[in-house]
Amino acid sequence: MLRTSLKRVWDPKIIRYFRPEDTRIVFSTFQRGYASSMTPEDFDIVIVGGGPVGLALACALTSKSASSSTHNSALRVALVEAADLSSVRNWNPEREGDGTFFSNRVSSITNASRRFIQDIGAWQYVDESRTRPIEEMQVWDGISDSRIEFLAPPTTAASVPVHEMARLTENLNLQRGLLRRLDEVRGRGSTLTILDKTKVASIVSDVNGSSSSLPSSPSLSTASVSFTGWPLLHLSTSQTIRARLLIGADGPNSPVRAYSQISSYGWSYNARAIVATLRHGQSGYTSFGTPRNHTTAYQRFLPTGPIAFLPLSSTRASLVWSTTPELAQALLDAGDEVLARMINAAFRLPDVSMRYLHRFILERWARATPTAVNTGRQADPKLARKQGFVSVEEIEGEIQWRERAHTIHPESALSSTLTLSTDPAHEARNEANVVLSSEATLYPPLVHAVQPGSAASFPLRMSHADNYLGTRTTLAGDAAHTVHPLAGQGLNLGLSDAASLASTILESASLGMDVGSPLALKRYPEERYLANHGMLSSTDKLWKLYGTAMGPVVWARSVGLEVTNEWTALKDAFMHFAGGSNDGAYMQRMTNKNEVKLSQRDYPGISLPGVEILAAALEGISGVMDGARTLISATTKQNKGRTQIENSTLRSTSTSASTGTGASSLGNTGTHA
Repeated sequence: MLRTSLKRVWDPKIIRYFRPEDTRIVFSTFQRGYASSMTPEDFDIVIVGGGPVGLALACALTSKSASSSTHNSALRVALVEAADLSSVRNWNPEREGDGTFFSNRVSSITNASRRFIQDIGAWQYVDESRTRPIEEMQVWDGISDSRIEFLAPPTTAASVPVHEMARLTENLNLQRGLLRRLDEVRGRGSTLTILDKTKVASIVSDVNGSSSSLPSSPSLSTASVSFTGWPLLHLSTSQTIRARLLIGADGPNSPVRAYSQISSYGWSYNARAIVATLRHGQSGYTSFGTPRNHTTAYQRFLPTGPIAFLPLSSTRASLVWSTTPELAQALLDAGDEVLARMINAAFRLPDVSMRYLHRFILERWARATPTAVNTGRQADPKLARKQGFVSVEEIEGEIQWRERAHTIHPESALSSTLTLSTDPAHEARNEANVVLSSEATLYPPLVHAVQPGSAASFPLRMSHADNYLGTRTTLAGDAAHTVHPLAGQGLNLGLSDAASLASTILESASLGMDVGSPLALKRYPEERYLANHGMLSSTDKLWKLYGTAMGPVVWARSVGLEVTNEWTALKDAFMHFAGGSNDGAYMQRMTNKNEVKLSQRDYPGISLPGVEILAAALEGISGVMDGARTLISATTKQNKGRTQIENSTLRSTSTSASTGTGASSLGNTGTHA
């Protein structure tokens, strides 16, 4: 009976819909079922989740503690992760002929996040040959082609190269570096315990308050502490651990958040993001004689969602394409070759042609018959896909026809009809003699192929927890908030959470405070809640702003984009705030000028520069959009009503005319005939 209950409770499809009042019933049931006289193993900090955020938090807590001679050395930290971390620790990507295979899970690390990783000693273990600096961004409107160009602003931080706004790397590369740093710290006698290949079976609140296994210390004395209310974690290994503070870094469907009875708000975007690793040409020269820049990120905002090209090396890039769920599945079912052609077209063809191609693919996909995928044992009907419903030749023919209709020259930067070869040597010979047009750098290199097995998709949603603190629990990363990937800030928000939370815990421990008490953790939500809310709000409004093709909205956003592109100081401010820069006199000057005092019920008097200004501006634009929609809808209804009245009047006039003068009319008609 208990096993059945556990399985049902931790099914993510079920726990996603739990309300706080539901968790009281569930966890009290667990509490009765797990009554045991066995003394649990106690830890000061238990982190659930071994992703980049959980590993960075553990690294920050143990690295700082190990190097400190204060009371912090008494902190005992445990990290619980369901996966086998040895596979991450020993990760060695496969090699292919002209480069490397890259994972499709890639993140943009801002300068602030990178400094944090450097400060905790983990960046030295990150393979920098598998990272790529972002020095420039090209962003444009998919309907009006209005464009904004971002160049990395100068930085005064010695740890970050000049003119670098972010650095792209695979999540596995970052996780491996963090694990190697943790292994180094543990080798020096750290009090860190890693429990991987271990699932959390249940979390209950300790009602017995049994004795502690924690060693007493001047800062964290256990002599007079009541353990009632401490979280008890029952693990899949039959082990029980108890936490002074339980930290949930366990993703959007967080069991720790459910145990803490913390509600969250948010919504689905009814969209999916296609991710893939792309192979493109290595080089080429512009008409100015300069080599093509492979440190530029490209993003085009289509009405169905933004598509982004993120460079990983001189021949590899990462794709993030947000679109409708139906189109995402159709593109994946069409195969890698068709997807590569559609990616090239999505960055170049006008919106009217992209809408036609989308309709063409969706209509063919809807008529296709799904075939079950053979999983090795037997065909699984749940994994049925509509493969092969459209050929590469058909897509190429449609794209070429659309380019001719738009009078796009085959050698133009807007042309995506270059014959694509899967032979790297053939590509090198062809591109050695290619002279690109002066506009070529405004668009990404042509994609030659999609790395086999890398194309996938995931649903998009926005959510934010109502609070970050529970009873001896706190949330960080995706457990506290999820954001649309159009700004590439999801992981950076989580790393900022980890930095703030670690600093708060270590400071409280150094003062002899109970690190699980609300007073000791008060600074963490004060620093992070509104900052995260500002970024979530900004990206949400950008999604809505560019998700419409309404003429007035397109005009307004295009003018705003062009004006911002000419306002260098404003662009630099956006880049500093988006990159989390907080160094030097520039930030001090901008803070003095643009600081906004905000108040919230739980955290009054928080001051946040910059990001809330952008959020407020986008909120205003969103309000204008909503008003325009309402006005257009009302006008449309009014016109329809007026048309109906006119039609009714015409019908009544026609009826009366036919009864009175119908014979004359017929007679005239017959005469003319």
